[in-house]
Amino acid sequence: MIRILREPALTRRSFLARSAALVGAAALPAAPARAAGPREITLAPAPSRAAIVGAPYPETSVWAYDGRIPGPEIRVAQGERLRIAVDNRLPAPTTVHWHGLRLPNAMDGVAHVTQEPIAPGARFVYAFDALDAGTFWYHPHYASAEQLERGLAGVLVVEEPEPLRVDRDLVWALDDWRLDREAAIVEDFGNGMDTSHAGRLGNTVTLNGRVPGEIAVSPGERLRLRLVNVANARIFALRFADHAPVVVARDGHPVAPHEPKDGVVLLGPGMRVDLVLDCGADPGARASVVDVFPREPYRVVDLAYGRMPLRESPLDAPLALAPNPVPEPDLATALTREVVFEGGMMGGFRGGPETMRAMTSRGLAWAVNGVADDGAHAMPPLLTVESGRSVVLDLVNETAWWHPIHLHGHAFRILERDGAPEPHAPLADTALMAPRERMRIAFVAEGAGAWLLHCHVLEHQAGGMSAVLRVV
Repeated sequence: MIRILREPALTRRSFLARSAALVGAAALPAAPARAAGPREITLAPAPSRAAIVGAPYPETSVWAYDGRIPGPEIRVAQGERLRIAVDNRLPAPTTVHWHGLRLPNAMDGVAHVTQEPIAPGARFVYAFDALDAGTFWYHPHYASAEQLERGLAGVLVVEEPEPLRVDRDLVWALDDWRLDREAAIVEDFGNGMDTSHAGRLGNTVTLNGRVPGEIAVSPGERLRLRLVNVANARIFALRFADHAPVVVARDGHPVAPHEPKDGVVLLGPGMRVDLVLDCGADPGARASVVDVFPREPYRVVDLAYGRMPLRESPLDAPLALAPNPVPEPDLATALTREVVFEGGMMGGFRGGPETMRAMTSRGLAWAVNGVADDGAHAMPPLLTVESGRSVVLDLVNETAWWHPIHLHGHAFRILERDGAPEPHAPLADTALMAPRERMRIAFVAEGAGAWLLHCHVLEHQAGGMSAVLRVV
């Protein structure tokens, strides 16, 4: 039976008794010097099969980059130039969006905005510099709600010139899948319930493409965990039992090292959090990582301690990372706009019931400032701003649902929530808004072209919650 998360998964140890070899155990390498030429990479999205659940269940038919779920982990040095050729071997068009990276607009990977979709059998080459160090990821931006759910996602790590001193640097790509009893993907994409409610929530959670059991750690070991939420809609709120993770970066950008509020690491779709975790339990101990987002808690994975301590006391090394070269907005001269997200079940819409019914007849349920994007991104821009100008956006969630709001091509400073200063004032590219919440963000407009602002619950985006900012 597939792991249905409505059931008390914390007690289902027999189902989760699977491999500890979920994540590579390589120590963090030294950051390489910038290469003389671009780093040449080829990605081939294609149909494949993956043992998502594991025996005795059959493999799942998926779409994958280079046959891997998630796709190949790309690691480069800050400042390197990348040249990534995408050979489309899918039965459908696609693109690749480089989520969180500041890059030229033509390389952003948004179908019908920055490029035409890559046809089956065709190739497109993305070329850009890795300006910022941190944890980023890549995924399609054509029919995203379906293509991401079929497995097309991968992680891109840009390593700092002076990385943190840790024993292991691990990526945890968190995802969920809607599977039937034969471990096949349920192909009910774009249904009205998902579109107008919380999005496509799966019944099977994976870590790095597999249903996890345990991860082996050593007493005294220090880990850098790069958490990446690649799910369509699931929000993760992770509690590390009897451990005190320290947040060192948000969406790739350093923050003052701090413990997360109430000990819970909150990750909306598209978001990333880098943690430093000191493994301080006794030899032979087990500690569960549990998702406690408002639903019945369930175990994601166990940390399984070996018998041989790596060291007797915690590693004495600094946790602060050097900032990225992101321009700081000038709030005194900034262009200010209000951006209102509306619609959805139990939500209001300024156009009234008739307009809402007209939207629903077109498969749409959400709007930004009264306009629903039908996927062509042909609506007038929310604003047009000169490159180099500071911008302040007052984001207003007038809906009954959570929304991770993602701005392409920029890193913004989160200033306030509901009028209160945001703790640590982080830089981000995706920020999670609670129902009825207000949030103020600021950034410096960069790179001429049209940049998307949208909800990263992909069913919400497909249902109309998307807008365009134009930089000239």
